[in-house]
Amino acid sequence: MKSLSALKTPLGRIGLAAALALSMPPSSVRASSHMDAPLITLDDAANTTDVYAFLSQHDGHKYLTAALSVSPFEEPGIGPNAFRFDDNVRYEIHVSTGKDVAAGRATHTYRFDFRTRFANSKTILQSYLGVIQTPGDAAQNLIQSYTVTRIDHDRGKRDRSYVLGCGMVPPNNQGIATPKYNRNDDGEMPAKDGVANAADLDAYTAAAVQDLKWGYRSFAGQRDDGFYGDIQAIFDLLKLRSPGKDAMQGFNVRTIALEIPIDQLGGDMQVVGVHATTSRLRLPVLADRGWWDDYRRDPDRHYVQVGRQGNPLFCEGFVAIEDKDAYNRMSATSDASTFRKYALKPELAHLLNVLVFGGAGPAPETDRTDLAGIFIPDLIKVDLSTAPARLAGGKDSSSVASDAGYSRLGIFGGDVLISKVQPGFDGKGLIPGGWPNGRRFGDDVVDIGVTALISDLRVSPPVINGPAGDNVDGNDIGYNKVFPYAATPHNGRIHGHH
Repeated sequence: MKSLSALKTPLGRIGLAAALALSMPPSSVRASSHMDAPLITLDDAANTTDVYAFLSQHDGHKYLTAALSVSPFEEPGIGPNAFRFDDNVRYEIHVSTGKDVAAGRATHTYRFDFRTRFANSKTILQSYLGVIQTPGDAAQNLIQSYTVTRIDHDRGKRDRSYVLGCGMVPPNNQGIATPKYNRNDDGEMPAKDGVANAADLDAYTAAAVQDLKWGYRSFAGQRDDGFYGDIQAIFDLLKLRSPGKDAMQGFNVRTIALEIPIDQLGGDMQVVGVHATTSRLRLPVLADRGWWDDYRRDPDRHYVQVGRQGNPLFCEGFVAIEDKDAYNRMSATSDASTFRKYALKPELAHLLNVLVFGGAGPAPETDRTDLAGIFIPDLIKVDLSTAPARLAGGKDSSSVASDAGYSRLGIFGGDVLISKVQPGFDGKGLIPGGWPNGRRFGDDVVDIGVTALISDLRVSPPVINGPAGDNVDGNDIGYNKVFPYAATPHNGRIHGHH
């Protein structure tokens, strides 16, 4: 565990509880969920790992960028087969506005439906017939495309749906077959580091960024796993090590990213909520001859929600085993009645006190109204009135630099923004620059979460212990500072795990 000395940033020890609370709507005032519940661990393609949501800007326009990753611990380059999105799973990103944020209701849903085909099924070469130059060319045998549909939920009225457009999934990074993902366009080299300009994206990623109707943009494909943390040590009786070992080093995930114009959400003078779900199609038994007719009449009722995620940490680090599967099946509208108890009395705070601090730890174990304000309902809240979120680059001198003022620790590292719709902890609009005000690629959610747990944010001034964490301080590859932001997928030929 890192030093628990007082936080030494421009924030000092003043008003941090207010800062965290004010990043939420007034009425609602930590490791990722890679393997968060028993049943979902059996369904990789629907198993959510991370949800991201942050305010971005390009060409003079502001956007809410939201992303969902699935398929944890995806090994790059697995031979004749290939990881892919599942045609029988609906991947959905939900955005809540107005009163829907406090209620945990979705105002708008963005649905991604996938379709898979093989250009040539009379070969053993499932994914690659040669060296791929651009997504969908004659050398790419496994072809996945997707449709993006926006669904507006108007209470008391019928939902309205609009197809925003379609896109293509780029190939996985195998190596020789996909050289342009890798340094010097060489399939024998590691994956390219992150870039600061869209013109510098690798050819496959750039070609797969899809313009949709009304100013939306989308991406869906294999990416580096952007979460980092020493999960093995955390769940090995919290016996932390220094330096920590990044459990996700060298692994990929499948990532869906969506850029939403702010005017499509009603403007930027508001705080919105973001979460994501996965739902699996219930296929018919052979004897069910009426299934297709019923499906054509009402396809929605044939899908069952199997995965859900908002903030990092909550289901994995707070919810007890007996309720984990229920969390994945239930709506965020049930969080206040069903899951609030886990935020108010977090077992993880008790475990930190006992296993790390020898039973005399600083973490308040009951009445954690500060944590309930973040996690209930379990939506990532994003203040759209601020300047764009500062973005992470790489962690070494050869990488693209992070934005000035960026801190992986967010507010605990002095990374703050000015809100135009909230008074902020200083009365002048100062709020967190990263999670829990949104979540960026690069936010050290383990360290932010641990620091919040062992501190007391309910009092004024708050008692800050830390920053503290797992001794893993950065990702194994630099993030992109342009859409789709997630880092390049690792090369199947040359990558390593800790």
